[in-house]
This record gives sequence, C-alpha cells and structure tokens, in this order.
Amino acid sequence: MNILRCIKVAMVASIALFFSVIALDNFFDFESNWIFVKHVFSMDTTFHDPVLMSRAITNSVIQKYAYYFIMSWEALTAVLCWIGSVILLFNVNQSNLIFNQSKRIAFLGLFLGFLLYMIGFIIIGGEWFSMWQSSMWNGQMKAGLFLSIIMFVMIFLQCEIS
Repeated sequence: MNILRCIKVAMVASIALFFSVIALDNFFDFESNWIFVKHVFSMDTTFHDPVLMSRAITNSVIQKYAYYFIMSWEALTAVLCWIGSVILLFNVNQSNLIFNQSKRIAFLGLFLGFLLYMIGFIIIGGEWFSMWQSSMWNGQMKAGLFLSIIMFVMIFLQCEIS
C-alpha cells in the first residue's frame, strides 16, 4: 500500500471530519453561531460608517436563512469530503490514472470548503459586512487559517507523486 496515497486519504477525511463537527455543532448548538451571524450581518459592532452601514441586514428572517444556508453548505462540504475520501480509499492500490481520476469528488468537497471561507467569511463577512472592524465578532483570522489548511490539502492531493 502506498503511504503517500494513504496520507492523502487521511487528509481529505480530516477535512471531512472538520466540516462534520462544524455542521453538527451548528445544528446542536444553534444559538452560539447564530449570534455570530446576527452580529456580522447587522454590523452592530463595526465603526458605523454611514456609507458602509447601508449594507447591514437587520431582518432576522434573512439572517436566519443565511445561517441555514451556511449550515447546509458546511454539511454538503462534509458529505462530499467523506465520499471523496472513501472513493480514494477504495482506489488506493489502483493505477496512477485511476487513483488520480478518483480525486474528483474530494476536490469538489475541498473546493466547497474553500469557497465557504473565502467568499462567505473573507469577502462577504469580512469586507462586505466589515467584520474586520469588530473586535468581538471577527472571524477572519480563523477563516484564513481554515483556508490555508484546505488549500494545503488541495495542493498535496493534486501532487501526482504516488
């Protein structure tokens, strides 16, 4: 059995576990992250620049639907990464061509995780809703960390050293 391929499987599975824990935490402890989303969308802890404050969304129904969307995205990312890691595991002893072709679902799951943190947290949360201005409700550093980890796994998975 090729150790590098096994490492790739484990790395994708670890991202799957990460997103599974996040999705389950949001489901079972809904309020903790709901408060975060609510504050980011309402921009109530930013500098209150009048030009930027026009972006604030204070409607709790819209905020909750956005939170449900985020939770669904996290769950879908977890499922795709789990499926991808299982497909990789089943093909770990196959030819380079077959093993490399079996990476598709894993890449899709990883890419969804990348998009969630890049677009959702860095661009929309961080810049559009000025999350960077909040000392209390700023998730940009964590999002950057998660982005880095996901990107590292994507790069290592792409390497065709088998």
